[in-house]
Amino acid sequence: MNIPDNLKYTKEHEWIRVEGDVVVVGVSDFAQGELGDIVFLEVETIGETLEKEEVFGTIEAVKTVSDMFMPVSGEVIEFNEALADTPELVNKDPYGEGWMIKIKMSNPAELDELLDVEAYKELING
Repeated sequence: MNIPDNLKYTKEHEWIRVEGDVVVVGVSDFAQGELGDIVFLEVETIGETLEKEEVFGTIEAVKTVSDMFMPVSGEVIEFNEALADTPELVNKDPYGEGWMIKIKMSNPAELDELLDVEAYKELING
């Protein structure tokens, strides 16, 4: 399983890459494997400012529909439009082409509350 060590993670299996005051968010390799074949993503929060842990969208797989949660507070500034036509990119390349949203952070200190790679490995390995 691929768990890049240059990212932060949440207990909900999202990854976060920091790019200045913007974070790029997606779901981890573990999450996409657990979900199975992803068939649809819905993000209707573009332009909205949401608090950490609020729902920013949903991810639909063949087996289930799951909410996706904000890893940090801020404004949802971009959705990966490629996922509208090819949601399976999340399965094929969860840390690259399968990224989901970009958030302009309102409280960068919240990054300190996220999991590093070792803590995330402990979470998924029990």
